[in-house]
Amino acid sequence: MNILFIMYDQLRWDYLSCAGHPKLRTPNFDRVAGMGVRFTRAYVQSPVCGSSRMSFYTGRYASSHGAQWNGFPLRVGEQTLGDHLRKIGMGCYLIGKTHMVADAEGMERLGLAPDTTIGARQSECGFDAVVRDDGLWGEGPDGFYDRKRSPYNEYLKAKGYEAANPWHDNANAGASEGEIASGWFFQNADLPANIREEDSETPWLTDRALEFMETAEGPWCAHVSYIKPHWPYIVPAPYHDMFGPDDVPPAVRSDLERQDPHPVYGAYMGNMIASAFSRDEVRDKVIPAYMGLIKQCDDQLGRILDRLEETGAIRDTMIVLTSDHGDYLGDHWLGEKDMFHEPSVKIPLIVYDPRAEADATRSTTCDALVESIDLAATFIEAAGGEVPGHIVEGRSLQPFLQGTEPENWREVAISEYDYSVTPMRAKLGITSDDARMFMCFDGRWKLIHFEGGFRPMLFDLQTDPDEFHDRGADPECADEIARLYRHLHAWSLRNAQRVTRSEADLNKMRGRALRVGIMPFLWDGSEVPEDATSKFRGPAGRIYTE
Repeated sequence: MNILFIMYDQLRWDYLSCAGHPKLRTPNFDRVAGMGVRFTRAYVQSPVCGSSRMSFYTGRYASSHGAQWNGFPLRVGEQTLGDHLRKIGMGCYLIGKTHMVADAEGMERLGLAPDTTIGARQSECGFDAVVRDDGLWGEGPDGFYDRKRSPYNEYLKAKGYEAANPWHDNANAGASEGEIASGWFFQNADLPANIREEDSETPWLTDRALEFMETAEGPWCAHVSYIKPHWPYIVPAPYHDMFGPDDVPPAVRSDLERQDPHPVYGAYMGNMIASAFSRDEVRDKVIPAYMGLIKQCDDQLGRILDRLEETGAIRDTMIVLTSDHGDYLGDHWLGEKDMFHEPSVKIPLIVYDPRAEADATRSTTCDALVESIDLAATFIEAAGGEVPGHIVEGRSLQPFLQGTEPENWREVAISEYDYSVTPMRAKLGITSDDARMFMCFDGRWKLIHFEGGFRPMLFDLQTDPDEFHDRGADPECADEIARLYRHLHAWSLRNAQRVTRSEADLNKMRGRALRVGIMPFLWDGSEVPEDATSKFRGPAGRIYTE
């Protein structure tokens, strides 16, 4: 069986028609949901691109792998999905984005050159890169945001686009006379991007995925990782005017949230992103473009599904659709991601398993608490391997796919966020070590813990599904807060760093010293099994002291 692991960047869980969006139709996402299982309570391990993705790729929590924010390198030696799958005979390939930064210092220390097979895999998060493009080719006074080569820009130039940076001037700028209508400016979000639709980012990456599937020799896992619907929020025709302000759902926010807010939440509500998305004129421009980007993603997904059906490969290809985090879009007076309200930390997750064992769960939903790290374990098991539980902290979703209840499934979902490099840390006047927050969610009660001496936040999603009422200072909730803190404490004590010894290894090691003749502290040998002392018994040899 092959695995098609498709990730969309910054796709909200509720901006799909199968998840109940009132205006946006996504028939191809719905098509996969009709073939498989849609998980309704799936959460990322960190609500920011780089850290979240490293958790997907390693199957480990952010504080376990250490790459806790964008630009934090994934240290050399951290095992990833590609390492685990290749051990059991499955290739693992990248087509698109990872947001991974290589541990160049660690590679140099170990003598790993990036132009070798091992070095390249260390540099590409364990994948064999078919095409790597992280999709943000912004350029400012100090040069490019991403200093690597852009395969997409090279493609556009080969297609005749004349700009020095066609990613910006064409794919992410509006078609207009005179000045460039940059997609960085929200006022231009309703313009059609100045590019032929078939040359825009999402179709371009789909073409690369289809080319890979035509020539790949299996079994394989292909991570097709789209940059969209991530900003810049601008989309080519005909998608630019499919939706308008009348299609924009009302913002999920309340004036109550701005009345004496938690200090960290207040700092985020005061940043530039939140200030922009608090304006209705911004939402009326941006969200229709965001919806158009999702519609284009859905259409391109249809191309992939059609090809799989035409070739018959649909019968032996697991398909996974997900996102690295959500997008506030003005909900809770915020934009982007970064905190733990549902629009940010909850993600879409749809899994189609072609095997007959999954027939009973087709076109169903599952409301178990699922974490993004569970996909690594799921893929390893689907490929016929045994999940190395001393390394991979997630758990396989295979029981849910096959209609059985796994034993001792998790009681809480955990997410964590390091905001040490953000302006909010400076605004709050706290140290980098204290600029961390943690979510502990049991499906009803959501606790958010902040380092730095702040009180927690607490939401009861049963009585307050919109998360308007922070009850972190409510004495009546003291028992719930204490209970969730016990869960968070238990999680913090997990054994996350003993990655070089499995439980089977430990079992072999127990008592080994006895079997190889190292047994101090005995009186006469009767304390251990008789055969353990067999080498110490028998006639004594010559005496040399006489």
